[in-house]
Amino acid sequence: QVQLVESGGGLVQPGGSLRLSCAASGSIGSLNVMAWYRQAVGKQRERVAMVGSGGSTSYAGSVKGRFTISRDNAKKTVYLQMNSLKPEDTAVYYCNVVASGGQYWGQGTQVTVSS
Repeated sequence: QVQLVESGGGLVQPGGSLRLSCAASGSIGSLNVMAWYRQAVGKQRERVAMVGSGGSTSYAGSVKGRFTISRDNAKKTVYLQMNSLKPEDTAVYYCNVVASGGQYWGQGTQVTVSS
């Protein structure tokens, strides 16, 4: 059984930083694209950042220059370093992994940016 376990969310003041982690376990197969999405209350889920198997990355315009996605294939883990956080970054953040075994979602972790 494949599981994606996320950690690192929480409450942070504007301008602060958080680092999200998402670790895959089980028979997930070889990892392809790994990504982070977020969904704010009353809004559609949007992709925040993605990293390909070769390390290429892409970001949503709203987070470019503030967020950094990275991966550790040996640990089957994807990270999202979030700096200069803004109240509009408040959302539930989900990791998504496309692998040879299929596409998988994490359970979500809440990020709240508020003073």
